[in-house]
Amino acid sequence: MKFFEDRGHRRVQSSSLIPKDDPTLLFTNAGMNQFKDVFLGIDSRDYARAVSSQKCMRVSGKHNDLETVGRTPRHHTFFEMLGNFSFGDYFKKEAIEFAWELCTRIYRLNEERLIVTVFQDDEEAYDLWSRHIGISQQRLVRCGEEENFWAMGETGPCGPCSEIHYDMGDRLGDSDSPFGADSDRFVEIWNLVFMQFNRSATGEMTPLPSPSIDTGMGLERISCILQGVASNYETDLFRPLIQEAESLTGVRYGRSESADVSLRILADHSRAAMFLISDGIVPGNEGRGYVLRKILRRAIRHGKMLGKEEPFLFSMAALVAELMKKAFPDLEKSREYAARIVRSEEERFGATLAHGTTLLDEIFAKLDQTGVRRVSGEDLFRLYDTFGFPLDLAREICQERGFELDEKGFEEALEKQRQRARASWKGAERTVPAAYAELSRKGLETEFTGYEDLADVEGQVLALLCDQEPVDQLSEGQTGEMVLSRTPFYAEAGGQVADTGLMANAGAHAEVEDVFSPTGALQLHRVRVLKGSLRVGDAVRSTVSRSRRRWTESNHTATHLLHAALRQLLGEHVKQAGSLVAPDRLRFDFTHFQPLSPSELRELEETVNSKIQENLPVEWEIRNLDDAIREGAMALFGEKYRDRVRVVRIPGFSLELCGGTHVDRTGDVGVFKIVGEGSISAGVRRLEAVTSQKAVQRMIEDDRILHQLTRELRVGRDQLSEAIEKMSRELKDAQRKAAELELQLAKGRSGDVESEAQRIAGVNVLARRVENLDRNGLRRL
Repeated sequence: MKFFEDRGHRRVQSSSLIPKDDPTLLFTNAGMNQFKDVFLGIDSRDYARAVSSQKCMRVSGKHNDLETVGRTPRHHTFFEMLGNFSFGDYFKKEAIEFAWELCTRIYRLNEERLIVTVFQDDEEAYDLWSRHIGISQQRLVRCGEEENFWAMGETGPCGPCSEIHYDMGDRLGDSDSPFGADSDRFVEIWNLVFMQFNRSATGEMTPLPSPSIDTGMGLERISCILQGVASNYETDLFRPLIQEAESLTGVRYGRSESADVSLRILADHSRAAMFLISDGIVPGNEGRGYVLRKILRRAIRHGKMLGKEEPFLFSMAALVAELMKKAFPDLEKSREYAARIVRSEEERFGATLAHGTTLLDEIFAKLDQTGVRRVSGEDLFRLYDTFGFPLDLAREICQERGFELDEKGFEEALEKQRQRARASWKGAERTVPAAYAELSRKGLETEFTGYEDLADVEGQVLALLCDQEPVDQLSEGQTGEMVLSRTPFYAEAGGQVADTGLMANAGAHAEVEDVFSPTGALQLHRVRVLKGSLRVGDAVRSTVSRSRRRWTESNHTATHLLHAALRQLLGEHVKQAGSLVAPDRLRFDFTHFQPLSPSELRELEETVNSKIQENLPVEWEIRNLDDAIREGAMALFGEKYRDRVRVVRIPGFSLELCGGTHVDRTGDVGVFKIVGEGSISAGVRRLEAVTSQKAVQRMIEDDRILHQLTRELRVGRDQLSEAIEKMSRELKDAQRKAAELELQLAKGRSGDVESEAQRIAGVNVLARRVENLDRNGLRRL
């Protein structure tokens, strides 16, 4: 990081493991993910060079390392990708020079152990490595498209790449293996991607106007080489975790290969689980939650293979936070929460294993009746997919009971599921309409004045679209999109809904129905022309609907107060997991492991309302991102932040990165009332609330209902709860007595029902018609 900073690169924070606004990815799997729109030309940064250490997960899709984790020296689910990037600045020569200097002069790697590959048709790269750097032909290898050509997708930016490999030879005992053989001797440590073409749907490749650089080097792999060990798992990134696993299981590392695999899996998966939970993911049955659950269950299973029956993985996840909190401070804040989530999953999986074993016993019993000694692939897959029962455990139990497994049938069923998942995921691909992308590439940006000026803001019409096609004008009655040079209208972002309002000039009036940002800094106003025509180049005056903005701002400030109050009450593991800030209500999703009690909800309301009554100022300033984070500003996982950010502060209580709009003082919120609390998924809760006039209306309505109840029940307010409880007890008692009477009637006067039984074909049969019994009554009868 320091090396590239000294060479003009901006140090950029790792983005979340949850890709922002990119449904093509389940997880962030490379350092370039957060710069994807920059490479596509539909976003920009205020720097042309960047360096980062990016958190990555590779457990799904094309990049799926899960099944090899623990069985090879270098595959992981979670890892860190070191990368340097150029956005139309330097290109092949500088990228190659930087890589060689870092490897040979800073890391001091033996040049004779470095082998470089280039794309077979990339003469420029080959010449730079051979003539400019001076690598011999014996250590410079040309490779085909499969190995050395990178593409973002079937279409779009692409280009040749050059990989640097390190010869591990003596460490692994296979120093005679040639380069390219199926061996761990040569380790790819760095990939330099030269993004220089744009590939069309027809396969035609045209040069990009601004060729760029995207590189990636695995921190774990370079650590392995620099620490002089044969496996990533022997580095100080993993050894403390393996030692903890040894202590918990009583199994020593290095005694048997099967046990070593399990210990390595525990070390790897505990890291992955801790980072996923810290980024707001909780175990579930689909999507990212399903992947986390699969990782946890795989680790739990390997713990059981080492003889560990009681929960243990939660303590390893906590150790990950301790080991890596300096680089990732959020881990420490999520430590207790993550431990609870992991322990809960461990306890649940214990029940799953018991249930799966019972189902296997039923399968064995059926097979015993038919004389078949082979468990079908369909049954194995149902156990795995529906009940989460691991194949390796099923295999072990089957072998103990003398049954074979149809593993081929299992793999076929699994592959069908993967194909369904890929088809489902592919259907969610994010596509930016071509017209929007073109406007973004032209660099059209809008100055936002809406923090201060809401009325009669003059701006120029820079572009118009109708049905996502460029037009010169929008006429009366037409609806389309518009780009303005200046606007007071807030575009929907960060959970806050967009402003609405009016715009006009001497020849036209239009209603602004929505404002959104399809990509990058581009902002589009969806307008309906009420009168006249709007043309490209026209000057217009814009005015925001003040009442809508006023109530929206009230709810947004209340959301910040609620977020801070939740963390104060429940702990710093609380993270925002989604929100809605609208004029009439607010909705706040957050990570927490259990429902909030009535007393906790009451305390939340009291805390927020006390801050409203203090009438604190709501301040904001533009700060450097790193400085704001160091000061303690809360950043939302999954969000992309630029180097300069807006920080909203409520002194002594709340500090958040936020581009939204707010009231001037907390007193402007008026009053805060929670109207709903519930679960939306495992480990994620949802609070709904109202403020200002909506809260007052809610309290008036509540008061009306209370008054009606006290009148109907003829009690005072302080006696209402007791009166309702008494009525409920009396009702239950009456229902119980009625059920007893119905049962007596069904039995008959004598109650001697058994005497009515008749023997038919050797079977005692009792038949009677009964009325008015519910299911429970029939069961008792």
